[in-house]
Amino acid sequence: MQPVAQRLAAVRAVMAQRGYAALIVPRADEYLGEYIPAHRERLRWLTGFSGSAGLAVVLPRRAGIFVDGRYTAQVRSQVSAELFDYCHLIDEPPAAWLLQRLSAGAQVACDPRLHTLHWYRETRSTLAADGIELVADSDNLVDCCWRDRPAPVVRSALLLDERCSGESSRDKRRRVASEIAARGADASLVFAPDAVSWLLNLRGRDVPRLPVLQCCAVLHSDAQLTLLVDPARVPEGLAAHVGEGVRVLPEAATAEVFAACRGRTVLADPHSANAWTQMLLEQCGATLLAADDPVLLPKACKNAVELAGTRRAHVRDAVAVVRFLAWLDAEVAAGRLHDEAVLADRLYELRAAGEHFHDLSFDTISAAGANAAMCHYNHLNAVPAPLTMDSVYLVDSGAQYTDGTTDITRTVAIGDPGEAVRRMFTLVLKGHIALARARFPPGTTGTQLDALARQFLWREGCDYDHGTGHGVGVFLSVHEGPQRISKVPSDVALRPGMIVSNEPGYYRDGAYGMRCENLVAVREVAIEGAYRPMLEFETLTLVPFDGRLLELSLLGADELAWLNDYHRRVAERIGPLLAGAELAWLQRAAQPLPV
Repeated sequence: MQPVAQRLAAVRAVMAQRGYAALIVPRADEYLGEYIPAHRERLRWLTGFSGSAGLAVVLPRRAGIFVDGRYTAQVRSQVSAELFDYCHLIDEPPAAWLLQRLSAGAQVACDPRLHTLHWYRETRSTLAADGIELVADSDNLVDCCWRDRPAPVVRSALLLDERCSGESSRDKRRRVASEIAARGADASLVFAPDAVSWLLNLRGRDVPRLPVLQCCAVLHSDAQLTLLVDPARVPEGLAAHVGEGVRVLPEAATAEVFAACRGRTVLADPHSANAWTQMLLEQCGATLLAADDPVLLPKACKNAVELAGTRRAHVRDAVAVVRFLAWLDAEVAAGRLHDEAVLADRLYELRAAGEHFHDLSFDTISAAGANAAMCHYNHLNAVPAPLTMDSVYLVDSGAQYTDGTTDITRTVAIGDPGEAVRRMFTLVLKGHIALARARFPPGTTGTQLDALARQFLWREGCDYDHGTGHGVGVFLSVHEGPQRISKVPSDVALRPGMIVSNEPGYYRDGAYGMRCENLVAVREVAIEGAYRPMLEFETLTLVPFDGRLLELSLLGADELAWLNDYHRRVAERIGPLLAGAELAWLQRAAQPLPV
């Protein structure tokens, strides 16, 4: 494999041939998903950086790599300071960095398939103000130089039975098509693979952690749909599975399909669909109507069948996690302090042994001691650290099951972490409980609830730099929109059926980190004498919190009552599925605390 310096030299040679003064290389594939296949990991090939978000800018004699606060430590350990400047993606945006280094008349290349239309237009406008041109070049320069590129993984998709989806593809298409018509459009670009997969009741097997079919589609207001996909990914029996009204064409036919939209209004989301697709639609004579993808909200609001399946998946997942935590405690008691990789592998084995398991839902965050202070730490990017006594171990993990997607974080005491750690953990758990107990009227957004989880940390002058909750799919993406619970403003109201995480945390750089995460579902609640409807959260995750990390004097009676009730439900639901030492561990972990 070529060293990074040689790869940069090869890319710069192609830039010179095409007359480009700069090249922008994001960590993205053509579908702009969080998880991307190995043969699309262009940023990693070019720089060595393996984080889930980032961007590089290559100039003839210098380069910059841009990451957010999650990866400031990782990027320095993986990327050469001799070859790249380290830049903050938010504080020093790539366009501003370019303006300081280029002169009028310079051309900056980007692959429009790897950026949203919103990003492309905004960046083009910013650069044009100084006479610099952003050039859309879909003949990717990195691909021209990547000689040992992995072959794509192409496998037939899975047909998801209606017993898991709860609704036929035909009915879904009709429901979304009526929304397209209501918005005054003739058709909609359904760009995100998880949206197409949900709409057609399909699940893909090509991308690790993300069971989506790599494809896009055009859905018309009469519910007719054209699917653009590699024919090798199309499963047998698709026509019967989806019903009439679905046409399947290879991706090479995209221009032909878009040409049929000439003179028509096509709804497309400039913030989620790539620039190349939308610019091609316009070139083919379509009029773009900028709007949110009409699939997002129907997909986010799970039906009764999806919620029932998710509950079953959480039970199986809890059995695996409880077995892992019981094993972990026994290993520590025996003096066997395993490293982060051994722990992650053990948890994977326990999950994989369960029914309906397909894959993890994301790379497990197995973080010992000070590594837990990096909230998106990945032991695969470094030498896995061993557990150390009198510290904490943070494990954030999840799985993809046929009937649901899980995501759970537990912080575990390894020995006695000390009073300061117990105090901070208790403050984090108090925020978790406050959000879990919240009741709120319809129309409330996650932004309006976010402070509930942070309030106790704020009183101590502390906070955490990530969102409190993200949406979760059903055997789909573990990070799903449009719902979220975050300080970042959102106008999306939480609705019944939405699944979100509840995960406040606290991180002391170089010392420790902690997070308390359950998944919850939004549901209606009947309140006697109420003057208006109300919503609340149903907690789906069923694993005890570590009572050894609690400072009981900081918990009020209502908080202790909630925790005892939660642990009682965990013991009642999971206990009958365990035996021996594992059952004994659960009984100890779930025993009532004095109120």
